[in-house]
Amino acid sequence: MKKRDVSWVVVLIVLLMFSLVLVGGCGSKQEKSAQDSSEHKEVMVEEGGGTIVIALNTDSIVTFDPANYRDRETETILRNMFDGLVTRSPDGKVVPQIAESWKALSPTEWEFKIRKGIVFHNGEVLTAEDIVFTFNRIIKEGAINGQTAARKGLLGPIEQVEATDEYTVVFKLKEPFPVILQALCHQQIIPKDYYEEVGLERFLEKPVGCGPFKFVEGKLDDKVIMERFDDYYGGSPEIPPVGPPKLKRVIFRMIPELSTAVAALKTGEVNIIQRVPEDMIEDLKQDESIQVKEAKGTRVYAIEINNKMPPFDNPKVRKALNHAIDMDKIIKELYKGYAVRLPGPMLPYAFAAHPNLEPYEYNPEKAKQLLQEAGVKDLKVVIDTEPFREEEALVIAEMLKDVGIDASVRKWEWSVLKAKMKEGSRQIYLTDWGNAYLDPFDFLNPKLKTGGRGNYSFYSNPEVDELLEKAGKEVNDEKRKELYYRAQEIIYNDAPWIFGYAKISVEAATSNVKNWRPSMDSRENMHDVYIEE
Repeated sequence: MKKRDVSWVVVLIVLLMFSLVLVGGCGSKQEKSAQDSSEHKEVMVEEGGGTIVIALNTDSIVTFDPANYRDRETETILRNMFDGLVTRSPDGKVVPQIAESWKALSPTEWEFKIRKGIVFHNGEVLTAEDIVFTFNRIIKEGAINGQTAARKGLLGPIEQVEATDEYTVVFKLKEPFPVILQALCHQQIIPKDYYEEVGLERFLEKPVGCGPFKFVEGKLDDKVIMERFDDYYGGSPEIPPVGPPKLKRVIFRMIPELSTAVAALKTGEVNIIQRVPEDMIEDLKQDESIQVKEAKGTRVYAIEINNKMPPFDNPKVRKALNHAIDMDKIIKELYKGYAVRLPGPMLPYAFAAHPNLEPYEYNPEKAKQLLQEAGVKDLKVVIDTEPFREEEALVIAEMLKDVGIDASVRKWEWSVLKAKMKEGSRQIYLTDWGNAYLDPFDFLNPKLKTGGRGNYSFYSNPEVDELLEKAGKEVNDEKRKELYYRAQEIIYNDAPWIFGYAKISVEAATSNVKNWRPSMDSRENMHDVYIEE
């Protein structure tokens, strides 16, 4: 090659390198993501990994929009595709996820530092602006195509979220919100640019998150298929192993009939089922091809009483009903011991659950005495329930008959029963309510505060309202406990319900499912699970 030719080659190479530098320096979110994610990936992606099939006990989930649901089955699917600022470990501890750290700047300001190198499934880099956009869709009225997010109420007094730099956000509150971390566990982050580009309808057709699995295809009332996201940043550093999932593919199937789900598990058609019926647990335990595991439940099962309808507006009548029901017998015989009796309204392992309340004694004679003192004779009661608790309702009716109450049972689908409870036309009804925060704030407030959205008993006590109001803003945990203890003592004495139980969550899986265990909040986290080939 001639000397002049060599010099031209050198010039061309220099120009080419210079142009590459310019392109790299002004690259898009997607282009920047590859470098960032490679620097933060902690575990090499494994080949294979298998496919796992999970049966959900529902005929349909609600949506693929993380801002617009209030349903546990929907959440267990979405939280495999979307991550939040924080999450919970299987035993209920709040741990970092997208956020690497946080601190309270004041009682009404919280700062979160965002982990760098996180990318969404479409290649966009996650930054503070995605966090701001996600929460604005929830906390602002009408932000979802004119509709207000279903999850707005769960974020309490959060009124503004600001990005102070590319990887820092500050949450500003109207008032102190001591359970903010628990609330943020349940909110998943979406990509701002992608959503604004495609709009709500197309986002629902192809949801994009930054979780361990990405959406492939699915229908709300059939099944949802997702596959491993190889560029996953790894998840919470406090829930090992950290890195991309081992599983290649995850399929969630809607199977509302529990007996059908159990049969599918036995044949290997599905790998994991939830809510194993109590009368099938021992049979599954004897099957060597199946593993059965337990977790504490976070739902409170109670028998609510219409406190504004005579004669149930008299606390003596409500106490009589508590003494008339042998709740221990119900737990032992109907639920085979897979439940924990509650002395009052709270889960015993939740924050600020009163440690010294004793369950109402089963004492039919005491029940008769209290009814007599209240001047109640020839009382007729209709117990309303959903079909899955009909057997329990029938047992309760027989126990009430033993103390002279003419009791019968009527069953309804939930939507119908809920409407009748809210209008105040029913007497006694079997209900349940989740306490995912494991804190009184998301249980006592909606269930027992005057006008609470789940206060189907129409219980109202101004002193309890004041205590709950103060406790909901108190940032000192010991002072919060004192306030909640006093509220529970009053509630216990007022006996607005027949206090019930918390079920122990029993799930089952095929024996080749490894590194799996049920979660207290019913989530099926597939990030850590794999199939043994």
